[in-house]
Amino acid sequence: MKGIILAGGTGSRLYPLTSVTNKHLLPVGKLPMILHSINKLVESDIDDIMIITGTEHMGDMINLLGSGKKYNCQLTYRVQDEANGIAGALKLCKNFVGEEDLIVLLGDNIFYDSLESCIEKFNNFKENHNSLCLLNLKEVKDPERYGVAEIEKDKIIRIVEKPKKPKSSYCVTGIYIYTSDVFEKISSIKMSNRKEYEITDVNMSYVSENKCIFSFFNNWWTDAGTHESYLQANLLCNSL
Repeated sequence: MKGIILAGGTGSRLYPLTSVTNKHLLPVGKLPMILHSINKLVESDIDDIMIITGTEHMGDMINLLGSGKKYNCQLTYRVQDEANGIAGALKLCKNFVGEEDLIVLLGDNIFYDSLESCIEKFNNFKENHNSLCLLNLKEVKDPERYGVAEIEKDKIIRIVEKPKKPKSSYCVTGIYIYTSDVFEKISSIKMSNRKEYEITDVNMSYVSENKCIFSFFNNWWTDAGTHESYLQANLLCNSL
C-alpha cells in the first residue's frame, strides 16, 4: 500500500501565519504539522509516500523532509500547480501508485488513533472486492463544517458536503483508503461549481456501487485548517 499526503492549498484560513510558509510546516505540538501524518503512516509500515504540495513553499518542504531517510521512509514529491480540489491533487499520484492500494491523508488532519485497524479492515474486506473505499468517520459537534455521512444498517447511504441541516453528526475525516481504481473514478467526475474536483463525488461513486465501508476514530481527531482548530490541535498534542 502506498501513502499519499496532500499538503497543498493556500492556507488562507490561517492567514497571517501562512503568509510566510506552507500551513503544513507550522508547528503542532513539538513537530511540524506534516510530520504527524508521516509518522502515522510509518508506524503502520507504510514507508513509500508521495507528498503533494504547491509551488510557493516546495523548497521549504524539501528542506525539512529531504528524501525521508531520517524519518524511516522514502518520499516522492509532486507539485499541484492549480487549486482544483482534493481529487484533483490525488489525480497526480496515479503513476506513483500504479496497481497498488493507497491511503490518503489530508496533511492538516491531526489524530490520536493508529491507522493499523482501518488498514486491517480494508484488507479484510478487499479479499472479496476488486474495488473498495474505506472512510474514517468521527462524531463531531459541528458536522456542518464537513462532509457528513448518513448511515443506515451499518452502511453509508449518502455523503453531503457541508449540509446546513446535517442528518448525522458523523463527519468524513480526511483519511481515505482506496483500491487503485480510484483514478478511474476521478476521471469520470465533473468539476464542481467552485472549480474543484470534489473528493465527496469520488467517495459517493463508491457508495452508489455499495463498495464503501467505514471505520470510526475512537479517540480525538481534529483538522488544523482554521485558527480555532489549529489551536485545538496544539492543545491536544501538547497534552500527550
